[in-house]
Amino acid sequence: MNEWLLISGMALATFATRYPVLVWLSRTSLPPSVFRALKFVPASVLSAIIFPAVFLPGGELALRLNNAPLFAGLIAVFIAWRSRNLLLTILLGMAALWTWRAIFPL
Repeated sequence: MNEWLLISGMALATFATRYPVLVWLSRTSLPPSVFRALKFVPASVLSAIIFPAVFLPGGELALRLNNAPLFAGLIAVFIAWRSRNLLLTILLGMAALWTWRAIFPL
């Protein structure tokens, strides 16, 4: 029963904090500069998630040869830049990660 109360309370808190803003935004028009700025939100959020995992895998800056996520990330960025193919980038990036970990174990 406690879990259901917790889930219901968090759903109510989430709804209560977001609904008024959505109602207000539906009744007003935002300037074009806000829409231009909002286009950068997905890239910013993705960077905030990925960069710590790549550059700080153990909680400290790791610019070492055995930092497999860093080198696999660099390879994935290059593949994405050259091919513009998401599936190929993911597959070859993961292959690079596993290969790098096999060659340079922690």
